[in-house]
Amino acid sequence: MAAADPRPAVWVGHVIMNVPDVKASRAFCIAIGMRDVVLTDDGVSVLELRGGTHLVLLPSKDPIAADTPAPFDLMVDDISATREQFVADGFKPGEMQEGSIHQHFTLKEPGGHVFTVNSTHVTDQPV
Repeated sequence: MAAADPRPAVWVGHVIMNVPDVKASRAFCIAIGMRDVVLTDDGVSVLELRGGTHLVLLPSKDPIAADTPAPFDLMVDDISATREQFVADGFKPGEMQEGSIHQHFTLKEPGGHVFTVNSTHVTDQPV
């Protein structure tokens, strides 16, 4: 008899973000650690994050206001090492901030959105 899967039964499948330049935002997302899945002929990009969540980048007909928060946040295993790597890679992350649950910093993508990058608080259970 197979053991029951200990992971949660549901997860986020797709997150959508409209951007003015799909190729530029796609390149940025790949550079910060997302996995490229597809760039379609009609300019839609799909990128994969840990856990199987897909970020779908859609072309925006309207410009994105500067410093618009992304419609989601990101989480990483080692927040300090990730920020240092982003600096070494030529990105300009914001200063590290202490929150009540996470440490975090921000990172602007080429389309105008600002990602909040959080320290992890994943449990020791399978996800």
